[in-house]
Amino acid sequence: MTANGAREVIDVMSKAQWDTLLKDDFPTVAFFWADWHEPSKPQGQMDSVFTHLAALHPSLRFLRVEAEAVPEVSVLFGISVVPSFVFFQKGKVADKQEGAHPAELAKKIQSLSAAAAALSTRTGNSDAVLVAANATTVKETASGSTGGLNHRLKALITQAPVVLFMKGSSSNPRCGFSRSMVELLKTEKIAFASFDILQDDEVRQGLKDYSDWKTYPQLYVNGELVGGLDIVKEMVVEGASGRLKEALGIKELPESDAASPADDVNPLETRLKALVNAAPVMLFMKGDPAAPKCGFSNQMVSILKKTGVAFQSFDILQDEEVRQGLKKISQWPTYPQLYVKGELVGGLDIVKEMEEGGELDSALKG
Repeated sequence: MTANGAREVIDVMSKAQWDTLLKDDFPTVAFFWADWHEPSKPQGQMDSVFTHLAALHPSLRFLRVEAEAVPEVSVLFGISVVPSFVFFQKGKVADKQEGAHPAELAKKIQSLSAAAAALSTRTGNSDAVLVAANATTVKETASGSTGGLNHRLKALITQAPVVLFMKGSSSNPRCGFSRSMVELLKTEKIAFASFDILQDDEVRQGLKDYSDWKTYPQLYVNGELVGGLDIVKEMVVEGASGRLKEALGIKELPESDAASPADDVNPLETRLKALVNAAPVMLFMKGDPAAPKCGFSNQMVSILKKTGVAFQSFDILQDEEVRQGLKKISQWPTYPQLYVKGELVGGLDIVKEMEEGGELDSALKG
């Protein structure tokens, strides 16, 4: 602790250090971060929030783990998204949070702190206290309102004649399906607003139920769901895109914003195109499938092996030109990256979501 009693955040540098720290039953919050993620890196928004909460709750222990630097720990707790927070009570995982949601993090830490305080005067009942505290938080969040969320969702889907709910932004899509949708809309010269569902988990989960459509991207026209990428592609193939524009009464994009002929291709681009098409399913990772060199790559390999679909891999640690060049070409800043028939599917978080939604097998078969 510091001189004023506030608890310092401990940086975990190895699996051995982690094991030593977690030997006791001290209530603990672990923050998994990555240097490439601005909000979670040192001095970023979530790092600052975490440090501030540590000062407010001296009864808890706060650990900070660089996810890719200590992959053994990341794999142990299934870390595939940064930031992620894991909460420990009596040496066991009591809760977990994924994503940069300061208010939710503060609530969970308050619950854990309340349980710790109760244990200072009572013994043998910590699990019940923690469950009760977490149940209260869930109850408060739920009562906070389905009605309020639905009102917000309605406002979002009607914010413009055409609204695309996607992963990332129109200038920087964060999954292959979202990128394809953006390219399609621009090619058709359809002006649209977009919403990044990766930045707001309440909207991301709520819209699935609101629209009864479980995947992203989702395209809305005049507040009505059109569908996902497959639906919109089918409309274009059938020549219905003109009718879509007519129904919207939308303005066409300026020529400068629409899809334009490709510039002269440089040698690196040619090489990268050849690499992503080297096999029907191509994984760019750290290490190789027999010896992954980061926790995220290890998890990706495990998921792909479970599908039984054959894939080839490329070790980006062995070729810095490919490592940096592919980030720019794909507009995807992290690894691993998975490609199917030359098209980017996404990283580990996208692939895990597809696996959980039962979409992965069909996507891998193209």
